[in-house]
Amino acid sequence: MKRFLVILGIAGLMFGVLMLVIGPGKKSTDETLTIVTTIGQITDVTRQIVGNKGKVIGLMQAGVDPHLYKASESDVQKLSSADIILYNGLNLEAKMADIFERMKSSKTVAAVGSAIPEGMLLESEDYAGHYDPHVWFDVQLWQQVVVKIASVLSEADPDHRNYYQERKQQYIGELEQLHRFVQQKAAELPADQRVLVTAHDAFRYFGKAYGFDVVGLQGISTESQAGTADVKRLADFIAERKIRAIFVESSVPERNIKAVVEAVRARNWKVKIGGELFSDAMGDEGTVEGTYVGMIRYNIDTIVDNLKE
Repeated sequence: MKRFLVILGIAGLMFGVLMLVIGPGKKSTDETLTIVTTIGQITDVTRQIVGNKGKVIGLMQAGVDPHLYKASESDVQKLSSADIILYNGLNLEAKMADIFERMKSSKTVAAVGSAIPEGMLLESEDYAGHYDPHVWFDVQLWQQVVVKIASVLSEADPDHRNYYQERKQQYIGELEQLHRFVQQKAAELPADQRVLVTAHDAFRYFGKAYGFDVVGLQGISTESQAGTADVKRLADFIAERKIRAIFVESSVPERNIKAVVEAVRARNWKVKIGGELFSDAMGDEGTVEGTYVGMIRYNIDTIVDNLKE
């Protein structure tokens, strides 16, 4: 009996040492991470970095508006069972803020947008004291989010730190190529034709990075509603600048943009709907546009090809 107790005591001591080594919230070599993400852009980046070392569950699918998204009961269950929760922050998933705050006491919860220095963020034109959350439209700025995600994964799973860091570097190389592609494509348009009119004001970072004047019918958040005065203001602007195409967005109803087209026609100018852009949501999973790189390439091709004379 005494021998059994000694063995039991040694086993308990070894377990205690093991827990100290692994630490709370960290994974041992034979375990994989479960990461729950919000918007598709974060979901795709996380999958690029985590590879086969974890499972990534994205809450928001194609066509979903994160400004208006409320967590379902099944979402809360997924969040509760996750090792890591990654969200954009910057007031994008505002209706889920309380849930994220509650989850912080039991798991790693990271607002990846916080990786970007405040001096590089654009102030919200709708909400005083907040920043524009659509940071993924500046490809170089988005690389800082990639670094943040890799850091969170490495801290939670230090045994695979080198793996995550290598995949991060490889992916950043892809994003550098993407950034150059967007610059080159944008340069196909004369400066005075680089005017992007969309359903809501999601493309300000894109405009600043790649030399476009950006005008949205609605504000930064789709919670704001476009009225008759907004349609009139935008129609006047389009007719005056003789803009050839305006764009709808996959996550925003297109009825208001159609109203703008009719209002422009009444001002003796014809503007077309140049296509559907991916803004707050990416394309369907399994498609090229369902990846961050594919979404950005699709958008710039659609914009430039439809604004050309």
